[in-house]
Amino acid sequence: MPLKPFIDYLLLEKKYSALTANAYQKDLEAFSEFIKEEYDSNIIKHVNYSQIRSWIVYMVEKGLSNRSINRKISALNTYYKFLLKTEDINQNPLSKHRALKTSKKIQVPFSELEITTVLDDLNFDDDFESIRNKLIIELFYSTGIRRIELVELSLASIDIDNKMLKVLGKRNKERIVPLLDSVVKTLSKYLISRAELQSITDVDSLFLTKKGFKIYETLVYRIINEYFSEASTKVKKSPHILRHSFATHLLNQGADLNAVKELLGHSSLAATQVYTHNSIAELKKVHIEAHPRSKK
Repeated sequence: MPLKPFIDYLLLEKKYSALTANAYQKDLEAFSEFIKEEYDSNIIKHVNYSQIRSWIVYMVEKGLSNRSINRKISALNTYYKFLLKTEDINQNPLSKHRALKTSKKIQVPFSELEITTVLDDLNFDDDFESIRNKLIIELFYSTGIRRIELVELSLASIDIDNKMLKVLGKRNKERIVPLLDSVVKTLSKYLISRAELQSITDVDSLFLTKKGFKIYETLVYRIINEYFSEASTKVKKSPHILRHSFATHLLNQGADLNAVKELLGHSSLAATQVYTHNSIAELKKVHIEAHPRSKK
């Protein structure tokens, strides 16, 4: 399957990130390999829905989750839509496909106490890595940015004087996020420590390893998991849970849903509304405790 025109389409027209486009390419290459092995062909025009169904069965038998399978089929469906657009095919074999059922994952945010414990009670030294790690935690919780967005931050992304951060989100959509005074203070301290590194290879990247290379996603995950393991018993301790905590805590304090949507970089309110179940629970608690007739 000739994938380069499709990948170019994702990057240039759809404005997908390089990370997303790469994931689509890997999914399509896996499908192509399956079709080649099972049916001795990888010509897209000859593939029918029953063959795609056999790929789905194969993935189920391998133990892939329904969520992962749906994502791979979505990539394939996007490719077929592209081929329809370019008139390489005249019918999408996935046009009547229904996604596999998935259970809704309830993301449990960190409590305000857990975050306070990490930022105020745990000991952060004055070495480069400790200052960097504290800044990473503060940025996640105070801005709600995604892990990949943090990794891709550059020195040009920050405006300390105006206390602003320029974030490049999904589909290369830029947004401006305000910085709290406490974050600016840690950021200034980090920049001084960063400048004192003996060697810097990725000079434009904001976050670096102690050897001067651009920070990477798995390291960011380990940082969050390590610190929050000391303050939280929750099963999942990740950058996304901090993003979830940011949104939930803002909504609990009465923040406007549209404002939270803009801060998170969501394209629609529907994506933001998944964070409201915790704020609704908080409202119910306040309502029960405060209403004059709640004890009747």
